[in-house]
Amino acid sequence: MPMGVVRRMGLVCLAGVMLAGTGCSGSKVTTKASNELPRYQVKTMALVPFTTIATPQLRDQGDPFMSTPQGVRRSDISVGVPSNVEPPPRQTVTVPGAAAEKVTQLFWTRLRHRAGLVVSPPGDGSKAVASLGGDPLKATPEMTAAAVVKKLQKDAALIGQVLVYQERVGSRLGANPPASVGFEIKVVAADGQVLWAGNYYERQRPMTEDFMGFIHRWAFVTADELAQYGVDEVLKEFPFGTGGEK
Repeated sequence: MPMGVVRRMGLVCLAGVMLAGTGCSGSKVTTKASNELPRYQVKTMALVPFTTIATPQLRDQGDPFMSTPQGVRRSDISVGVPSNVEPPPRQTVTVPGAAAEKVTQLFWTRLRHRAGLVVSPPGDGSKAVASLGGDPLKATPEMTAAAVVKKLQKDAALIGQVLVYQERVGSRLGANPPASVGFEIKVVAADGQVLWAGNYYERQRPMTEDFMGFIHRWAFVTADELAQYGVDEVLKEFPFGTGGEK
């Protein structure tokens, strides 16, 4: 890419940052704290092993077919697609079970030495869940988390679910589709109150679509690398502990 083009893209992005206070790629992390959070003192936390979403997800194939805009009937745009052309079948993929373990371990590695917060290992959370008994299908994740808090005598529990974990197809020089990762986490108190929730989703995009995001890495990363980045970004907003190491 000519340096003049890169320089102009950088100036456009810089202007967007100055005006909007955000990067060109927009926010990849969203968080929300309960209004009740100040009433709770959270010094100890149980880490419950994450789960994966059970519903198969549409595979990102870089589909060239444009999606139908909201508010427009399919018949309104049918003239734009030849009647004898069938769109390629959409493939579905399931989130690999190993992705839940991977993201759980990433949080454990970063939280186990977090100053101002004592976090029990995910193995303890797993044993506590197994000991609860009852029909797990009738219990919501928040109900299970609250029961684990009481079982382990902690102030709160950290639970989460991996929603997307798609590996790149290609290499660091080029990928189609690129890696994409998405997960959500919640901190739940003993009474079932959700104190805080965080969500991360990113599908890595080329420089032409996400200038600042791409130059931060200068390569098409793997799903594991994207997950590491996501965990670090979510924990920047984590309101429990002081963020440093003990």
